[in-house]
Amino acid sequence: MRQGASRQGASHAAPTANALSGAPHPLQGRTILQIVPELEAGGAERTTVDIAAGLAEAGARALVATEGGRLIGELQANGGIWIPFPARTKNPLSMAINARKLIRICQQEGVALIHARSRAPAWVALTAARALRLPFVTTYHGSYSGKSAVKVLYNSVMARGDVVIANSRYTAGLIEAAHAVSHGRVKVIHRGTDLSRYQPDKVAPERVEALRKAWGVAPYQRIVLLAARLTFWKGQRVLIEAAGQLRDEGIEDVVFVLAGDPQGREGYVRQLDKDIADRGLGEIVRRVGHCTDMPAAMLASALVVVPSTEPEAFGRVAVEAQAMGTLVIVSDLGAVPETVLGPPEVAANERTGWRTPAGDARALADAIREVFALGASAQQALKARARRHVETHFSLEYMVNETLDVYAQLLANTPARRGR
Repeated sequence: MRQGASRQGASHAAPTANALSGAPHPLQGRTILQIVPELEAGGAERTTVDIAAGLAEAGARALVATEGGRLIGELQANGGIWIPFPARTKNPLSMAINARKLIRICQQEGVALIHARSRAPAWVALTAARALRLPFVTTYHGSYSGKSAVKVLYNSVMARGDVVIANSRYTAGLIEAAHAVSHGRVKVIHRGTDLSRYQPDKVAPERVEALRKAWGVAPYQRIVLLAARLTFWKGQRVLIEAAGQLRDEGIEDVVFVLAGDPQGREGYVRQLDKDIADRGLGEIVRRVGHCTDMPAAMLASALVVVPSTEPEAFGRVAVEAQAMGTLVIVSDLGAVPETVLGPPEVAANERTGWRTPAGDARALADAIREVFALGASAQQALKARARRHVETHFSLEYMVNETLDVYAQLLANTPARRGR
């Protein structure tokens, strides 16, 4: 499939080297099964659909064993095959029954490889894969909490794949620190972003104006956007403190927008509102709820901030902002710095954004001031570097091709009798 085209929905499969050369893809005719609890919105779920679309484009059969969810229609529209399966259960007896069910499905469908994306179904998938001598792949979509022996054992299934995919170098480090993973089994494949959606020239001005009007932002005001669910570690309180400092120092014509769903965290929402009221920031700090048009939101903004106070397993918002040509500041912890080039890894004139110490409102305010002081030429050059950076390292095409290469390499060393 050509970049920027799709059967339906947001998934875009990538043209492989084989497809471009006319040679059949190594996975053509093979059956790959992914297992995930459900296909609702989320990083693991979105990636499942994206990989299924890539498999279908390569001529493989893309099975997904899952309970269901809002992405089922998109999965099927992009060539994936839904296998209804009770993959959410964590009950040990039900998981044992599920393992037998999955073995039968794999036998009936001629599955060649199983890919698990969550812990409970991964135990089911591991049992089936070992029973049938199938290659087994796991993906860490984030870090897992728990230090008790029982929890560490439960988590360890995600490190038992023949290949263990980590969505960042940060995540890979957590895996290697927590589990005895043999050298070479962990492979970093950053989460891919559908860059065809995040192109400034694809966003109609009317979409941008509609958002600015809905947010109550005047035409002359610049927007600093924090787009994340409302939870304490996403750093909303840090940005509110930085906004107060900048207001006190005379920075004008700036509105700070907190876009995100509280997801039931009403106590935290009350705390945010209190912070805003106590600092007298009601005119410049806005809570606007969930935003469904992030490309337009980023294009409407002069700056996107990701001031997380705890490590992120990936930096999706930072990638999307750079793709849209919006300047970005991130906390210097977790995986987010992997998505934003900056000192000391590169010279200041090669940066694609800014990194500040987590939880440091003063440093965040200083970085915002520095961004707003940039001249037009410097901004243009930085935006161009940022777009090239994400196109090279964080595109959906790159993620799909890297994952399909993992499958192909494992199957190249697997006897054909193990699956079609």
